[in-house]
Amino acid sequence: MDHSEHPRLLPDELTDAVLTGATIYGPGDETVGTVSHVHGSGSSAQVVIDVGGFLGIGSKPVLVPVSDLDLMRDGDGIVHGVSRWSKEDLKALPAHTD
Repeated sequence: MDHSEHPRLLPDELTDAVLTGATIYGPGDETVGTVSHVHGSGSSAQVVIDVGGFLGIGSKPVLVPVSDLDLMRDGDGIVHGVSRWSKEDLKALPAHTD
């Protein structure tokens, strides 16, 4: 998917309501996970990404700063993000517990 034409989210859109459920893609445009929830809002928020598993079963939650993701809307308005990390990179991070 060509993300270059997708409008980036503004800081006031970086909220749990907007980001939850967003698909996160890796550097090779492969799906690496889904946002399960967000701690905080704006540019200082932390995003919990469920990595691996199937339909949320067997996935590992990891916490990353929202500033480390390139978050945007596609032509249909669907929110998604691009990460510099591969699925293996994210799986290597410590599991997040709430």
